[in-house]
Amino acid sequence: MKKQQYILVVLLVIISVLTAACSSNEPNKNPEVTNSPANLDNASQKPEQTENVLVQPIAATDLSKLPDRAKQRTDTIIVGLVNPSGAFTPYFTQVGYDGNVNSVLYTPLVRIDENGLPIPALAEKWDISDDLLTYTFYLRDGLKYSDGSPMTTADVEFTWTLLHDPAYDGINDVVETKIRGGQAYKEGKADSIEGIRIIDERTIAVTLEDTNATALTVLGGAILSKAYYGKDYKFGNLDYIKTLHANPITNGPYKLEKFVPGQEVRFIANEHYVFGKPKTEYFIYKTTEGDTWQFIETGETDYGGFSATTDNIEKLKNLGFVNLIPSTASNYGYNQFNLEKEHLQDKRVRQALTYGLDRELIYVDSRQGAGSVANIPSSPILWSYTEEDINSYPHDPDKAKELLEEAGWTVGTDGIREKDGQKLKIHYLGSKSQNTDIFIAVAKENYQEIGVELVAEQFPDFNTLSAKVKSGDYDMASFSTTIISDPSQGVSRFIKGETKGYENKKIEELYAQGLATGDIEERKKVYHEMFKILNDELPVMFSSYTKSITAMNGRIEGFVLNPLSGIAYSLPNWELK
Repeated sequence: MKKQQYILVVLLVIISVLTAACSSNEPNKNPEVTNSPANLDNASQKPEQTENVLVQPIAATDLSKLPDRAKQRTDTIIVGLVNPSGAFTPYFTQVGYDGNVNSVLYTPLVRIDENGLPIPALAEKWDISDDLLTYTFYLRDGLKYSDGSPMTTADVEFTWTLLHDPAYDGINDVVETKIRGGQAYKEGKADSIEGIRIIDERTIAVTLEDTNATALTVLGGAILSKAYYGKDYKFGNLDYIKTLHANPITNGPYKLEKFVPGQEVRFIANEHYVFGKPKTEYFIYKTTEGDTWQFIETGETDYGGFSATTDNIEKLKNLGFVNLIPSTASNYGYNQFNLEKEHLQDKRVRQALTYGLDRELIYVDSRQGAGSVANIPSSPILWSYTEEDINSYPHDPDKAKELLEEAGWTVGTDGIREKDGQKLKIHYLGSKSQNTDIFIAVAKENYQEIGVELVAEQFPDFNTLSAKVKSGDYDMASFSTTIISDPSQGVSRFIKGETKGYENKKIEELYAQGLATGDIEERKKVYHEMFKILNDELPVMFSSYTKSITAMNGRIEGFVLNPLSGIAYSLPNWELK
């Protein structure tokens, strides 16, 4: 296809996708995921713009346009959420959206601030021993659960112990911290965990077997009431906890009032909250299916997340009654290579496929600036992010061809490269979405130009896509990470064989070093070195960072956007003016 025809085809695909997006304004499914550090203290100032991309908040310009439905609410704030399962017990969630609910119901011992650094929450302070193995937490005075019962270090001990029970089958970072004696308890060889020591009702110490820089925030998570969640506890049997999900005893800013599946999760302010009763009496997660744009426009909800396209920004600005806050998600997208395929074991082929793909067109231009190109496994909003000595892999077909020639792939009679009788064909898997349509249209032409054939499959849901990947019948598949609050989470997939076919002893050494110190500057050096290696070897093709816009009822004050803690970070201070 001639270059002019190719550009026309790509533009037609982009126009059709953006036209559909403008009519539906498909929201981010989880409003907690795409938030970045921001507040509205300076929102009245003229917002800065860079190439039509909003980079500073915009305050509502005309609150008289606020829909009557929203005006009538004087003690209730409503936010949209995909329907949770109802498992409202921390560590026992069934879907990610249960976690959104739990973050409103529970406050952890240690919180993460807007920069990804630990700050006191239910623990007023902590000490870490010189050898970085013993953590001592000091609870705030007067802590109570939502039923008025006291919270003590006995609850902390119970929570950590419960997660070491052999019947626990959830994702368990607490066990990964390797508390001394934890494995012995898990195997039934001990009646308690040796490394946990209650000093008094407000002081508890825990000793680890190895240093772990994430231990402070992992151990400093949500705490369960021993009196409520532990009254029926028997070693090796946790089934009873399922019966308690619907009636949680909590210690966060709100209590659960009722849950109506497919309609709403309703909360009421917790008068026992240690930081004071929240300023707004009621909070609701609206879980009915529908269009986020319509919910915001009609005043049915007070908060919604949108892709940060210029069209969406203009439409939201024209409403007049919403504050707009730009954000970059604390995760990254990537195209996973099947490194068990012989042709992808050569890093020159992986590099060629990256040089040969116009990622700027796919992830930035086609999304009207609602994304940026990723080249390392860290979000730009994390303290670990760097661009120093990082190859940006700009679209360079000539460089891609050169690398493929070096790797022994020569152009065949049909224009597709061959080696040892094998065609260079890439079997790509992606979700059934508008963005995937664009990827396929661009990638097919890009790869044809460098002598690579792309064969694409799309799947209607994540589980089907994952099953196909697990079968091994693919060359490249599109994914995105979950929220990353610590750089170790962004690189963990490249150690211990988690990325099949990839093993690098240096990466494993650096990963251990990154966890072995609590010094941020030292950790930066370690992760930067790791990023340079992964940027060169490309065990995956890093693809993009997502940019979003949060639209919020202009009456709400006290809002601070935190990408790592979600709306719960400032929710107790939200107030309708």
